[in-house]
Amino acid sequence: MGMLAAQMLAAQSASSKSNGQGAERIKSYAPATGELLGEAPVMGPEEVRAAVARARRGQQAWGALSVAERCRRVLRFRDAIVDRQDELIDLLSRETGKPLIEALMHEVTPSATVATYFAKHGPEILAPREVPLDLLKHRKAVLHYPPRGVVGCITPWNYPFYMPFRDIFLALIAGNAVVLKPSEVTPLIALRAKAIWDESGMPVDLLQVVTGYGATGAALIDAGVDFVIFTGGVSTGRRVAAACGERLIPCVMELGGKAPLIVCRDADVELAARGAVFGGFTNAGQVCIGVERVYAHKDVVESLTRRMTELTKALRVGDPAKGDVDVGAIIFPKQIDIAEAHIQDAVSKGAKILAGGARIPGVGQFFAPTLLGGCDHSMTVMTEEIFGPVVPIMEVDSDEEAVRFANQSHLGLNAYVFTKDRTYGEHLAQRIEAGSVLVNDVVTNGGMPEVPFGGIKQSGFGRVLGHESLRDMCNVRHVNVERFSMGSDNPLWFPYSAKALTIARKATTLFFGGGGLLKKLSNLL
Repeated sequence: MGMLAAQMLAAQSASSKSNGQGAERIKSYAPATGELLGEAPVMGPEEVRAAVARARRGQQAWGALSVAERCRRVLRFRDAIVDRQDELIDLLSRETGKPLIEALMHEVTPSATVATYFAKHGPEILAPREVPLDLLKHRKAVLHYPPRGVVGCITPWNYPFYMPFRDIFLALIAGNAVVLKPSEVTPLIALRAKAIWDESGMPVDLLQVVTGYGATGAALIDAGVDFVIFTGGVSTGRRVAAACGERLIPCVMELGGKAPLIVCRDADVELAARGAVFGGFTNAGQVCIGVERVYAHKDVVESLTRRMTELTKALRVGDPAKGDVDVGAIIFPKQIDIAEAHIQDAVSKGAKILAGGARIPGVGQFFAPTLLGGCDHSMTVMTEEIFGPVVPIMEVDSDEEAVRFANQSHLGLNAYVFTKDRTYGEHLAQRIEAGSVLVNDVVTNGGMPEVPFGGIKQSGFGRVLGHESLRDMCNVRHVNVERFSMGSDNPLWFPYSAKALTIARKATTLFFGGGGLLKKLSNLL
């Protein structure tokens, strides 16, 4: 590890007592330059509990508003982040090292999209819903969606603006308050967002930010929040889920991914190559739904590999502040060590480095976009999450074999299929074990507010985005009232009698027997 990498990793994994009062501080460094950008406090259990208490006070008035009014006010904050987009994307680019266009189009713009969509549809989604009853027609069942209370969001460093606000907007529209615990690697953007929130006239207590390390996240769960949304790695997710389970706090776990990209025999090779390169190297590969493995049919693997190699070698890598770049810095220095270990393992087992393969010397945390050919499932690069700019290619004999290999993973977040036959692609997609499968496209579903986003297997459980996700931010309340009175003389209430048993037997036979009423009605329908 280089001197700068060691310095940054030490700063990001250990606190500093540099404010003259002995209080712990997090130092945030620019991964592209090593520049110290700012500091954030390390908040302890008492401070976290106080933040949750403030949020709970703010939620009482907020939750009493109509859904439509909450939506209107959320749009006020959306307008504020759009008005100050240049300020946000500048800090995002410096704190994460990503290109300005990614800071805008992958962070600020999709956040505004989510706010706009759910502000438009929130009143309809959260409106009381009547559930038809099959038998007890004299009763009416209605589902209501009151807020849970205080939602805790624990979010990662790769998308430090979009991922928090993707969840925060839904929580707010549902009537909750939010306490956000951002990653200690990128705390400054959360603090800036909180300042914009306060300055835009939103209720100050309603959104709280608690900064710190893992202990701060643990304190948030322990402080009595009512719902937790965690986005991050599998190992940390297990600990968070266990802590929530011990306290019976409902939670959503959005964890890692190992997204396969299947290139079918009939695929448009140019489209597939461009999709694989973009999906593998956007945000320097630090994307949970990024392309992490390519399965190419034997009839197209040669042309696909050649084109992907050309595209990868043409990518511009560097500090976004110095001009147009395609691939920025590695946000967390440890990811470089992980990428190097995967590459070394693959090469030792016969893989060939087609492009990149090493860190870029000089100032900043940069790693050359790396393409590996001749890979197979004996290599960790095909089976374990990389979370860096490394894309391995494996040749397969058939599309069937590609699906089989794609499903040989403990992770199941996203997957991709490239074929000219859309119907065939849709049928193939239905057989892949993943939360989302895209045909002839990559990563765009992460910013689609209309559809649920999440994984299966060890990629987690629960969903963010989509209509049901908004309802999941609520405590579902079933209210059941009579349409007309059955009177107080109910034969199935106490005291029991032989007459009641006879009535019950006849009713059961009438409705459920072989020639029962329900069967006859269903046949008619």
